[in-house]
Amino acid sequence: MTTEAKIQLTSTELGTLWMSYFARSSIILMCDLFKDKTIEKEAQNIVTDFVTEGQNITNKLVKIFNDEKVVIPVAFDERDVIREAPPLFDDIFNILFLRQMLKINFGHCSVYTAMSYMDEVHDLYKISYDTCDKFYFITTKYLLKKGVLARPPYVTMPNKVEFIEDKKYMSGINPFSDKRSLNTIEVGFLNEAIEDNIFGMQLMTGFAQVAIDSEVKKYFIEGKELAKKIITKLSDILLQSDIQPPSTWAGKATDSTKSPFSDKLMMYITSMLSSSAIGYNALGTSFSLRSDLHSKLILITKDTFYYAKKGGKLMIEHKWMEEPPQMEDRNQLTKL
Repeated sequence: MTTEAKIQLTSTELGTLWMSYFARSSIILMCDLFKDKTIEKEAQNIVTDFVTEGQNITNKLVKIFNDEKVVIPVAFDERDVIREAPPLFDDIFNILFLRQMLKINFGHCSVYTAMSYMDEVHDLYKISYDTCDKFYFITTKYLLKKGVLARPPYVTMPNKVEFIEDKKYMSGINPFSDKRSLNTIEVGFLNEAIEDNIFGMQLMTGFAQVAIDSEVKKYFIEGKELAKKIITKLSDILLQSDIQPPSTWAGKATDSTKSPFSDKLMMYITSMLSSSAIGYNALGTSFSLRSDLHSKLILITKDTFYYAKKGGKLMIEHKWMEEPPQMEDRNQLTKL
């Protein structure tokens, strides 16, 4: 009689689970605070239901760690929130925050699933993705109903198939030559990037108001200005093609200057948004066929990268950045 050998976690699975734990603990902790500060009942129910389902997924993740005898990261807990602090954001922004975090988690789940081999890990990411899908639809529907979410621009539906016949289709770098109008794929990525940076600007505004450490406060102010700069650049591209950029600036920070979150937690959320923006800009660049878009998106990605790198250094200086699980150092282990 043979018994099937137990499949252990691979290094990639350990890495993705480790990153997932950080993301989940930060998002659920913030949303758990938001649910207590949200006044409008429907919005409160949305956030409350997400926290309940999200915590169940985190419990499954922790079980995998325990079964595999993996040390649980410190990540974030009650030490990173001040529950008696006044609300930092209004109800609409709380839902915008949840929607934005779900958008990021979509990408994480897809990538992490492709790096999974163990059944329990695959199942975890499938449940996580399904939860993201459920609440992304709920939050989007809520914001549309409230009239605070700008839909992407509409376009005349094509009635015949067209093939690209002119190499000038990929031009655009020459400022003295006419640029072709944007295609719908390019508009989609530009629109999303503008929407994301509008959210980022509002988030950095709130974080800057309440940050305790002076360097951290300066970092959030710098992030707000970077988001403004990106919004302006990308909006100009749309306007040059007579396309109205997203204009609904709903959801905002209150006038509170007492932080409900630790500087460490706010820095991590900012780092996660910056990393996501770098990946999204790279994706937008790869799908754009106008050469001027390539150069502009690359410059934006470069600015975002240096901003993220600066934030990483700041987190290390304050001893807020946990070290990911490391591979064995074989050179060290084989030293005489």
